[in-house]
Amino acid sequence: MKEPGLDNRHRDITGRIDQKRSDALNKNLAKPIAGFSGNASVGFMRKETGKVSLAAIAKAAKKR
Repeated sequence: MKEPGLDNRHRDITGRIDQKRSDALNKNLAKPIAGFSGNASVGFMRKETGKVSLAAIAKAAKKR
């Protein structure tokens, strides 16, 4: 695992921050999640699906 950056947030092996902020919009994600509008926030999608990670949210959104 890489050393934490100046912000001391946990990063994965590739150096990316593990979780997106809850105020990030779906349309601004690298892979927008189908089933939610572009203006839906990650926090809203987490609340609707009960999942935390973006991959888990996308998987749960397909089942909706």
